[in-house]
Amino acid sequence: MKNEELEYLIDDFLAQVEKATALLEEKFGKRCILRLWGTKQIAQRGSVNDEVTYELHGVGCRVYLPDACVDFDYGPDERIDGFDSWRLYIYANEVPKKHPKYTELDHVKRDLDEYIAAGKVERIKNSMSRLYFKNKTLW
Repeated sequence: MKNEELEYLIDDFLAQVEKATALLEEKFGKRCILRLWGTKQIAQRGSVNDEVTYELHGVGCRVYLPDACVDFDYGPDERIDGFDSWRLYIYANEVPKKHPKYTELDHVKRDLDEYIAAGKVERIKNSMSRLYFKNKTLW
């Protein structure tokens, strides 16, 4: 079972997260900037450059890129490759022409639940509700 639309959404979301964290690293010297905020070395909200801003929250970060906003959580060991139905849904609504099917939360939940049941994604210990691909390169 392979759902190309769902994988396209997840891959697109994770590519934007990667882009956002690369910009954060360029600006702050770290991909995970939560500790910088926690130790008051940076503000909760601010600019990365003239076109990009960020907003930290809980264990995550929202980055406003020129074309879309991407909201992600830092996972165990500062992982950034986690996702969940809510974050995918929010992202799909940022770029609805790319992911029209997933502008409905029920569609995201249904397709993601099928991937969970099929064992293609898993919850990682200490990662709250975030999901990760088990080993995408093998299928």
